[in-house]
Amino acid sequence: MTNTSTIARGGGNPSASGRRRSPQRPVKASGLPPKAIPYVLLVPGLLVIAGLLLYPLFQMIVISFQKVGIPQINGKKPATWVGWDNYTKILDNEVFWSSLRNTVVFAVVTVTLTLVLGTAVGTLLNKLGTKMSTFVVVGIMSAWAVPPVAQGVIWRWLFDADAGMINWALNLLPDGLSDLLFGRADWTGEPWLNDAITVYLVLVLCVVWASFPFIAVSVLAGLKGIPAELYEAARVDGATPWRTFRKITFPLLKPVFSVLTILSIIWNFKVFSQLYVLMNGPTNREAFNLSMFSFAEAFRSPPKMGTGAAIAVILTLLLLVVTAVYVRQIVKTEEM
Repeated sequence: MTNTSTIARGGGNPSASGRRRSPQRPVKASGLPPKAIPYVLLVPGLLVIAGLLLYPLFQMIVISFQKVGIPQINGKKPATWVGWDNYTKILDNEVFWSSLRNTVVFAVVTVTLTLVLGTAVGTLLNKLGTKMSTFVVVGIMSAWAVPPVAQGVIWRWLFDADAGMINWALNLLPDGLSDLLFGRADWTGEPWLNDAITVYLVLVLCVVWASFPFIAVSVLAGLKGIPAELYEAARVDGATPWRTFRKITFPLLKPVFSVLTILSIIWNFKVFSQLYVLMNGPTNREAFNLSMFSFAEAFRSPPKMGTGAAIAVILTLLLLVVTAVYVRQIVKTEEM
């Protein structure tokens, strides 16, 4: 009885019930204040960025103000400073302005088609069942995963003048229908990749084919986050699919579309590998974009790496300006 009453009153073994535990002290990094720890953890990543991005960018800017040719590459002569001469030569070159025009027009057309097609496919995927949607996503992402050089090889083979499947398929059309649609019936040996306009037609198809899956999957992920009750309410009110997209889907996915638009502009402004493969190298100066023009100036004989770097700097500045303007418009829209 004594033991029972003692336990009831809170007595008993003091080591089991009466001892108080001291509160645990937070572990501090030795010699570092707590506010400095996140910045210290960022140092390795910043060093990698500086080594892989900032230093090459700095070197490119320096070379753009120098004369760098074969003697400088071989180490026989030091690079000489020429100031703004490289930029002056570029701006006086007609090829630069045609390359700039090709770059801008191609980017506008490709970004528009990629966003429209990707949004349409993403909306369709949202309507499909889970299994079918997964199957389609895996299929379209296979195209997105193809490396740029392989993309160029595939589409160069499709539009090859002698053994391309496009010419073969067009020759299968009835002569009357082919003549009505295209004004000709025989497509044997059609050199699609010799003319600047048709080269860019093929390039647009190539880039859109490889780019829209990323847009579609991103739009699909955004659609999964929109409450189904909003679409149900619109359906009850008798809203058409287009009105539903314009009033519900697009406003709620505007941040997603903004990011996708900026990424598409950056990617399409600096397309190089696909165009290089389709043209089989920098052969047609009328079909140059800024990336191809920079490569041709820097590495074709005789190499002029200074002017090539200057073109790359101008392309970088254009991308920064376009991105800054677009981001500013996004910020203004969000603040309204």
